[in-house]
Amino acid sequence: MSYNLSLYRFLDGEPAEPDMDVVRAVLSPCDAAPEKAAEGDTEFWIRAADGSEAEVFVFGGGFGGGISVERPQTGDVWKIIIELAERLGAGILIPDGTFLCREDMRGHLPEGLESDAVFVPEITLEVFERAAGPFSHPLT
Repeated sequence: MSYNLSLYRFLDGEPAEPDMDVVRAVLSPCDAAPEKAAEGDTEFWIRAADGSEAEVFVFGGGFGGGISVERPQTGDVWKIIIELAERLGAGILIPDGTFLCREDMRGHLPEGLESDAVFVPEITLEVFERAAGPFSHPLT
């Protein structure tokens, strides 16, 4: 069974399109297959310096969007995912239904999501592990 999660940013109760300039700035330096990269890509295979990997898919169009992170491995790839969430101002939807987000997103969440949210001043790897764990071993 694989571990998948999603990143979302909300504005006035609606999902907002991810800023692709930020997505590319964070993910392009760790592209595991740069020879296959094309202008306008919304799918990324990333690899951290320690060799850990994840697949990242940006989705949306018209009514907002989000980012799906599939099969992230244990290792430094988690630091990249957390950096992406922070730089986008996005929250992380954990597979158990918890939405980890910064306090400044509270007023923008859709009705009903606040009860499933954990609000923090900043999303860090340590905060994520506390909200999403326990894991059998540290993510890094």
